[in-house]
Parts: sequence; C-alpha cells; structure tokens
Amino acid sequence: MYAIGVNPWVWTSPVDDRALADLVPRIAAYGFDAVELPIEQPGDWDPARTRELLARYGLAAVAVCAVTPPGRDLVYAPPAVVESTVAYLKGCVDSAAAVGASCVCGPLYASVGRTWRMSAAERFACYAEFRRALAPVADHAAERGVSLGVEALNRYETSVVNTLGQAVEMIEGLPSNVGLMVDTYHMNIEEADPYAALATAGPYLKHVQVSGTDRGAPGADHFDWPRFLGTLGGTGYRGAVCIESFTAENETIATAASIWRPLAVTQDRLALDGLEHLRRLLDGRSTATTPSAPAAAPGPPEPPD
Repeated sequence: MYAIGVNPWVWTSPVDDRALADLVPRIAAYGFDAVELPIEQPGDWDPARTRELLARYGLAAVAVCAVTPPGRDLVYAPPAVVESTVAYLKGCVDSAAAVGASCVCGPLYASVGRTWRMSAAERFACYAEFRRALAPVADHAAERGVSLGVEALNRYETSVVNTLGQAVEMIEGLPSNVGLMVDTYHMNIEEADPYAALATAGPYLKHVQVSGTDRGAPGADHFDWPRFLGTLGGTGYRGAVCIESFTAENETIATAASIWRPLAVTQDRLALDGLEHLRRLLDGRSTATTPSAPAAAPGPPEPPD
C-alpha cells in the first residue's frame, strides 16, 4: 500500500556521497523501497550521483529533509538570516527536483531548539511572518513540481508549532503545494489524540515519518500502530512512510537529537525490526530478519575522494 523508506540518519551523519555509497546497497538489500535524504549543508550529496545510485539499487528518493540548525530561521530573525534561509530552502527544492523527490519537509520555520513565549496575538503575527517568508520558496517549489511539508516539533525543540492543528493554521493561505509532514515521535508527545489529529490533518499530508515513541523501531513501543496506519489509509494519503531515527554513536547527531543511549542492539536491527513491523501491518509481506552485508552489485559508483 505504501512505499516504506528509511532515513540514513539511522546510521550516520552527515549524509554525504560517501555515506550514501556505503548505505544505499544495504538499505536496498534489507528490503526498503525508498529513502529520505537530509541536507545538513548544501553540497553534502550530489543529486545526479545520488539519483544514479538509487536507480541502480531500485530505490526511490521520496523526500528531502531540510535541516534547521541555529541560524536557519524564517521567523523572528534578522532580514539577512531570513534571506539566507530562503536561499537554503530553495536549494533543497532544486536538489529534490534533481534527485526525483516530490517533497522538501522539516521544521521550515525556525531552528531546532529555539524557543520563546508567545501570546495569541504574537503567535498570529509569527505565523503571518512565516507565510510571507515561505511564499517565494513555495512558488519556487511549485515551478519544479515539488511540495513542501511543514513539520510540527515537540515543545522541547520549538515553541512555534507543536501540534498538527497549529501547523494547519500556520500554512493557511499558502499555495496547495504547501502541506504537512507528520512525525509520530512528536505526535506522541504533543497530540492528546494523535489518531484524531492525523485524520483532521489528512487533506494536508505531504510526507510521513515514523519511529517508536522512544525514537527506536516502530512496533517496539506503546504506540497503536494498527490504528495509526488505518487512520492514515483513511486520509487518502498514498505517499511513503519513512523510518526516521538516529544513532547514539555519532556525537554530532546524538547531541542534536538527544540520543543518549542505544535505541536497539544495532542500528541495522532498528531499521529491520521497524521494516518488519510496518510490512506485517501494511501488506503481510516479510523481509529478511538477519542483518548481513549485501553482496556488491555490479559497477556501483565510486565514492568521491
């Protein structure tokens, strides 16, 4: 029913050409259909090289994940910061179009970890500011056949938009290629009823990320996955469902995502257990259950020097 993908952040950061040359064969061998591609810094991976690599292994690029560290902000920020963030997001759109991904998604509004208190009037003004700043990115994306998925984050990572209802309010009036990306990790923290929130947000869905409630494998947690996937099916969404998690062994990504302990016996196990669980619920298909290094495919592209 859905393509099932994974974000290479499960294993490493940054996701660059060398990392993809190593991970894409493994991801394909494990039975995934697709990948998400984060862009931490412009130029981390080459779209033409990546498109060829994915095609060689039968994988689709379904989304480009925008990354917003300090200094990437569209709201309550100096004009120069907003301008540079718009340029970064337009670059993400160009990379998505070049690699064949239909969506650029993430917390497009402000840097992760930036929080401040807002009154109702201040929040209304903040959302209007976001719409003005994102409008040229939305137009740029529409010209290239790319959508934008705005992600609500939990209260510890942002104060701008925490629920899907807030996200719908935030994008009101923007072109139809602007919608939402949902992430079950954040929904579990912020939504009183994540399944009802998903149903309400259904018409706006552009992309779906999943992980366990502890950021581990979907299924090794207390989330009601049959109910979530059943609700998702009822929305009419037919895009990919992608596992997003992180490794505690990479200092940069562990600190950024607050991963202070291993979330599985191995990162391969995390990915495979999540894939098995989703396959079992979605279409009854099974995948390999023992992680092993895949046999080399003939003629993979050489990693850059």
